[in-house]
Amino acid sequence: MIQLTKDGGVWKVTLARPDKANALTEDMLRQLVDIMSSAHEARAVILTGTGRIFSAGADLDAARAGLATSGLWEALSGAIAGLPGLSVTALNGTLAGGAMGMALACDLRIAVPEARFFYPVMKLGFLPQPSDPMRMSALIGPARTKLILMGGQKINAEEALSFGLIDRIVPADDLLAHANALATDTIAAKPEIAHQIKTMCQ
Repeated sequence: MIQLTKDGGVWKVTLARPDKANALTEDMLRQLVDIMSSAHEARAVILTGTGRIFSAGADLDAARAGLATSGLWEALSGAIAGLPGLSVTALNGTLAGGAMGMALACDLRIAVPEARFFYPVMKLGFLPQPSDPMRMSALIGPARTKLILMGGQKINAEEALSFGLIDRIVPADDLLAHANALATDTIAAKPEIAHQIKTMCQ
């Protein structure tokens, strides 16, 4: 349910459970952690999904069984944040719940116009993973982070762009091509230069 392709230094990681809104099981999370932990040889990583939803977050049955509070979420976002190359989330649709952490940990986020963004963790009786509010607040500020996490607001792509939660809105037909284009200069540069520039931006 996790697909990995490698092409010229670009690793494309695809959530492939469209019949379940790409909701993440424990096995899927473990696969993602393993892939991202081994992706240090990649010059760029593109994270995307199949279907009309990027991810609904944790699989509900798995969440009730304890996945909602698993350390795997934090391990995944930490592995993504630690990648030396460029990381891009190409959001093919709505981003919800714990899956938000993956996107927040990436360097860039692009989304289709139909995407929606929400994180109903408080309503479900759980805390977000520790790094998620910090990364979200760094992007959009404390008040807007509370709007999403505590106010329970679902925001659309235009609002997400104006907040700074995403960096561009891209038509679905061009989404992956645009993600690849964003990685072109990084792939062409010397790896140590690209990594140093990334470090300087943090």
